[in-house]
Amino acid sequence: MPPTKPATRPIRSSLDKPQARHQIVFPLSSGVPRMRCDAQTLTQHAIALLQAVGMPEDKAHVVAHVLVEGDLLGHWTHGLRLLPAYLEHIQAGGMTLEGDPEVISERGVVALWDGRCLPGHWLTFKAIEWASERAKLQGMAAVCIKRTHHIAALAPYARHVAQNGQVLLMMTSAPLGGSVAPFGGTEALFSPSPLGFGYGDGHQPVMVDVSTSSTTNNKIIQYSRDGKLLEHPWLQDDQGRATNDPTVMQRKGTVLPVGGKDSGHKGYGLALTVEALTAGLSGHGRDDPSLPWMGTLFLQIIEPDFFAGREVFAQKMAWVSDRVHANRPIDPQQPVRLPGERGLAQMKQQLASGVELADSTVDALKAWGDKLGHPFYPQPGHASAT
Repeated sequence: MPPTKPATRPIRSSLDKPQARHQIVFPLSSGVPRMRCDAQTLTQHAIALLQAVGMPEDKAHVVAHVLVEGDLLGHWTHGLRLLPAYLEHIQAGGMTLEGDPEVISERGVVALWDGRCLPGHWLTFKAIEWASERAKLQGMAAVCIKRTHHIAALAPYARHVAQNGQVLLMMTSAPLGGSVAPFGGTEALFSPSPLGFGYGDGHQPVMVDVSTSSTTNNKIIQYSRDGKLLEHPWLQDDQGRATNDPTVMQRKGTVLPVGGKDSGHKGYGLALTVEALTAGLSGHGRDDPSLPWMGTLFLQIIEPDFFAGREVFAQKMAWVSDRVHANRPIDPQQPVRLPGERGLAQMKQQLASGVELADSTVDALKAWGDKLGHPFYPQPGHASAT
């Protein structure tokens, strides 16, 4: 878990998410990342802002670390650019700040919690801690949480569990939001519903953080604002015709599941898997229209020592990693990588030289700092200081 110290209403934004209903919408940075800021400075500034709007220190510490790590790993759409929306939502009364999740049931190595719209990052690490300890005793454990607040990128959680020698499977969905059509359909039903998976190969964490849709809502909004076409026909209009025009989402278009028109049954199947393990197991699904937007989360931790053992697990996965790296690439300048490998390299580089942030993100952090009495004066081109 990130270092910690002792211890509702939907967000309203000037940007409307395509087909959004009861769905949190985050303003998207349109600038190209070019300003570098010291990671520790950013973390401390984020903690200060969260505490200034009433979040307890222990929760603020976790939220800030997860957001900064999102940027460090290259997930800039799920990094500090989310913080202004969080602050806005807190001030609007949309996030619970005090207390713990309600334990609905805990039976052996399985738990169901009501997250009460507490900070999702903090809830997720609390669930990881619970499941990790029980997996060490029983081989595996799982937690399902309904009514969480946003949890940001999944990669930081996967990295944490993998570094501790265990295996993580997690997934999340937004039960009351939909932009993705089922395979063969033309109407929005699913959210992008990301999947996360993490393990260690004895050398580094391997982190999978992907959505079950062909692209993300944030990317669609960005390309629409910039007047750009998507790289591939990841969308369809209301007649089911594939397109790469992001503005189709403003005219009852939908996002295609992973696999698109030809093989979208694969992404569709994954989306249903996410629905079953989040909405189904938690009891908070898409048939609950009276509830405000909240997320659902499922995570499972597996302890390799109850199977072939941690050492054997690492050996087998290291063999696969070696063969991946030795695989002849299509482009010699683009060697084959493991999931998350590029992010880890970016993290190492940015810890040394500063975290790259879009100018618009820095401007928003400065504006909130001024508003809340915590001035922020980053310098472009090198690590900053407050």
